[in-house]
Amino acid sequence: MLGFCILAPMMDAFAKATPSEVPLGQILAARFTVQAAILVPLAWLAGLGGWPSRRDIMLHLGRGFALLAATGCFFAAIRHMPIADALAIFFVEPFILTLMGAVFLKEAVGWRRLAACATGFAGALLVIRPGLGDLGLVTLLPLGTALLFAVYMLLTRSMSQRLHPVALQAHTALAACLLILPPLVLMDGSGSALFDPILPEGRALWTLAGVGVIATVSHLFITLALRFAPAATVAPLQYLEIVGATVIGFFAFGDFPEPLTWVGIAVIVASGLYVFARERARGTPVDRPPPAP
Repeated sequence: MLGFCILAPMMDAFAKATPSEVPLGQILAARFTVQAAILVPLAWLAGLGGWPSRRDIMLHLGRGFALLAATGCFFAAIRHMPIADALAIFFVEPFILTLMGAVFLKEAVGWRRLAACATGFAGALLVIRPGLGDLGLVTLLPLGTALLFAVYMLLTRSMSQRLHPVALQAHTALAACLLILPPLVLMDGSGSALFDPILPEGRALWTLAGVGVIATVSHLFITLALRFAPAATVAPLQYLEIVGATVIGFFAFGDFPEPLTWVGIAVIVASGLYVFARERARGTPVDRPPPAP
């Protein structure tokens, strides 16, 4: 889990370091194409590559779209703001997932967890507010990531008990590729800032490869962590990802969170840990705060 907390911000750093002339759609394509190229053969060799049912195909496409859009929002945000700030805002996702579980899955949520969710959102506002003056609505993109990733996690709940994690991630990567590659092909030469691909050279070639490889390895790390320990045990450790993001952001880009941002981060982390503690005490399943796209 600690390995994931170190590697995941490195993936974000590679995305942020990718030259601005590389469109966002091409960065997303690199992230999921490399993951599919690594995990699909692994799943096949392990005997996990069976053809999914029609219902599972639709669920894979839904999960692929949610993860693709969530990652796109996050990569777009960190092009303009520090990685640690964007990640701190993203960590309201467990609160969104708790509320969506109560609404859509009719899960019991007590007033203490609702209060913790409200407090966590207040902490996110402390992180967002310092950047509103300079960045405007860009600071809301990580909230979009959190919302979309909560949808992704809800869809995952209905499949995680039936499919092996490696096969699940392999199918998700394939679904994302099916969604992102056609626009890049169709809009080649169109001048679109989002989908007109370029031939990567120099630094772009290395950063695109880094995004895909590190994304795949980091997700395998968190899969292994959850295989050897309960989610309720390893989930709180993911908040250390903010530490990794702060260190990498400082040394790679000279970014360091403002004092008010640190207050917001502390509020979000404390509220998230309380939600996990309450769910663990009640003996209910705990979803980890999912990895930053």
